[in-house]
Amino acid sequence: MDSAKNLLYLVITQNHRYNNLQLNRLIIFLFIFSFCSCSTDTISIHKPITDGGDLLVSKSKTFALGFFTPGKSTSRYVGIWYYNLPNQTVVWVANRDTPINDTSGILSIDPSGNLVLHHNLSTIPIWSTDVSLTQSLTNNTSIVIAQLSDLANLVLKLNNTKTVIWESFDHPTDTMLSYQRVGFDRKSNQSWFLQSWTTDDDPGKGAYTLKFSTNGKPQLFIYNRNNPWWRGGPWNGELLAGVPNLKRDMALFNVTLVEDDNYLALTYNMLDESVITRIVLEKSGFLQSFTWDSQKSQWSRYLYEPTNQCDNYKTCGSNSNCNPLNYDNFKCTCLLGFEPKFPRDWYDTRDGSGGCVRKKGVSVCGNGEGFVKVVSLKVPDTSVAVAKGGLSLEECEKECLRNCSCTAYAAVDVRNGGSGCLAWYGDLMDIQKLSDQGQDLFLRVDKVELANYYTKSKGTLNKKRMAAILVASIVAIVLLLSCVYCRWKKKRKDEMMRHLSQDFSGEENDAQSNTHPNLPFFNFKTIMKATGNCGHENKLGQGGFGSVYKGCLVNGQEIAVKRLSKDSGQGKEEFKNEVTLLVKLQHRNLVRLLGCCFEKEERMLVYEYLPNKSLDFFIFDLNQRSSLDWGKRFEIICGIARGVLYLHQDSRLKIIHRDLKASNVLLDAAMNPKISDFGMARIFGEDEIQARTKRLVGTYGYMAPEYAMEGLYSTKSDVFSYGVLLLEIIAGQRNSHCEKERSSPNLIGHVWTLCTEGRALDIVDPTLNGFYPSAIVLRCIKIGLLCVQENAMNRPSMLEVVFMLSNETPLISPQKPAFFFNGKQDLQESSTSGGGSSINELTETTISAR
Repeated sequence: MDSAKNLLYLVITQNHRYNNLQLNRLIIFLFIFSFCSCSTDTISIHKPITDGGDLLVSKSKTFALGFFTPGKSTSRYVGIWYYNLPNQTVVWVANRDTPINDTSGILSIDPSGNLVLHHNLSTIPIWSTDVSLTQSLTNNTSIVIAQLSDLANLVLKLNNTKTVIWESFDHPTDTMLSYQRVGFDRKSNQSWFLQSWTTDDDPGKGAYTLKFSTNGKPQLFIYNRNNPWWRGGPWNGELLAGVPNLKRDMALFNVTLVEDDNYLALTYNMLDESVITRIVLEKSGFLQSFTWDSQKSQWSRYLYEPTNQCDNYKTCGSNSNCNPLNYDNFKCTCLLGFEPKFPRDWYDTRDGSGGCVRKKGVSVCGNGEGFVKVVSLKVPDTSVAVAKGGLSLEECEKECLRNCSCTAYAAVDVRNGGSGCLAWYGDLMDIQKLSDQGQDLFLRVDKVELANYYTKSKGTLNKKRMAAILVASIVAIVLLLSCVYCRWKKKRKDEMMRHLSQDFSGEENDAQSNTHPNLPFFNFKTIMKATGNCGHENKLGQGGFGSVYKGCLVNGQEIAVKRLSKDSGQGKEEFKNEVTLLVKLQHRNLVRLLGCCFEKEERMLVYEYLPNKSLDFFIFDLNQRSSLDWGKRFEIICGIARGVLYLHQDSRLKIIHRDLKASNVLLDAAMNPKISDFGMARIFGEDEIQARTKRLVGTYGYMAPEYAMEGLYSTKSDVFSYGVLLLEIIAGQRNSHCEKERSSPNLIGHVWTLCTEGRALDIVDPTLNGFYPSAIVLRCIKIGLLCVQENAMNRPSMLEVVFMLSNETPLISPQKPAFFFNGKQDLQESSTSGGGSSINELTETTISAR
């Protein structure tokens, strides 16, 4: 390209030698030549690239190599990225730990035949391929070139030959592409692994590494600073059993593992080569798969690991099984024949990291012991397992029984019954229950446990046979009784509906007043029996509408009952509103209405019972909020957003909640959030954008300024309340929390001040002890500030909020948030539940100060 420019310069300065037509043609030719020559895929000793816009571009125009600056950094790096995508996505970095502080970098072939990066005025390399070439090549380095392939592989090779000297695929950074390898070669002492970036602005080697261990049976690990953090398990002939969703993605991926005594390499390619995909080990330690969505012009992500508590290495210690599907918070269970090593930690503090030990007095050596099958597991850590090739499972069992130290065995290859097995000696570590794609483990147990196991198995089979006969015997009776029952039920429901219609008659003719709920009816006696006659010991809370009680139906189902007080002056309207709305709403993040009761003057609503109280019980209590790590807080943030989005857009009705706050978000047994209290909610028409009311309802601190001051409410009013709630979850403080040293009387103002000073992370709840992904938390803080902007038109919709939480697209800068009350007010929230110990705070909310 430089030679073309020089020739063009000579032609222009010596134009007296040519006539006008010749000169014009020559200039046009040289311009075209100059433009075409700037796009090349090769570096040679005579043709380096500089940090002045030079690029290597692969022949298919898929990838480019050049100098770039990541994020907000000012440093310069040499990297490879997608050339034909609108957003620069870097997949490889050469000098990741040796950045250049200016634009003087040159990438070239040096006299020794190595690819080197250096300053334009220095020959000292900043980065080099650092390979030793033979003397014959060193004397003739002009035949050495570096070429960028269409697979994003930068190859140092001999020109016009296939002799490869060095390639970037042997030195990946944080990204794995099609046909790239992860594994090792013991003979050449070569290892292929991924290592995360330090931050979004720094591609230096981060804390997390993805690679195969070389101890025992090779298996995939993610290490956090060389300590095992997650284990993907060994290859079982089909897939890595410990990687969720891999079986699903194998419909798109062709995953291959090549293994012998010294060599192991895992690679993949897309079955549809037109699909653009990459696998990234992120700075947070999460392994992500990204696929390019050409319609939306963005990356779609799939989360691989870790995704739950059980994915963390040794969560439950040795000889125990971690089951993420357990409904309580404790996921650990000792294997058959074992008991907790530290019972107090296990039962009192629910800490299973100490693991389990063989029960006292149990012998599994020459005393009639045997093996029981534990199904669908991520098999134990194979670092200490011994592979026994060519043996059937029956032969493996006999081999294992001969050695008293043999604890368990499993098949190596699960295809068509497989062949060979793995035998474990001593403790079994890092076992996890999988919902699918798991593997069977044969566990050694003593003769008593073995006998009990087979007795239970036979008993289960006999019970199934007896149950089939019993079912067949009573089907006719059930059919007959069901016909009678249905007729009785219909008659009773018609009667209830008449009472309900009378109760709702005389109201305004709108979408709420003429809606007849289609939900189960409970009689008064049933509810009285379930709640112990609404006894004080079962009372959960108190509100303006009346009281909430805990109950238990005869089938064992726990319920929460909202009972309208006979002398309530404000609850009847809200009660009817909640009936007509909740019966039409079904979403996992909304509290579920199970039924209602209308008998004489009694008006009751029956809800699902949620044992973990409301969100404010956790985030505003120093002891309780320490139990909420960032992962759980982020799940709650996203769950609330999805629930509000359903109300605004995805339900059959367009609903404004008008009272979204921490005490109206209930938590189920798995700490999943469920929005409650729809007494103040309002239905909007499809084309309706905004409404005005003279009756203000809600809670100061969560109310949007246009609603609090002018009575205007819309979907953006809920967005404002959500933004306040999001910031409260991050900070572990109420919006009304005021400290003397602050310049702002509320949390919103304090967060805004810290953000403008570049200290946004100072607001993060100190009980997290720094264990959170900074980039994600900063993104959530910014989303919260976008939601609480003073101008409602500037706030995002809930659809945009959910999208921002689920993706890493750039965010616009928020404008100054709304401040509409000062610190001189009484900012304590008035209780609507009769105390802070409510377990199921289903309350009506009236306007109250915060």
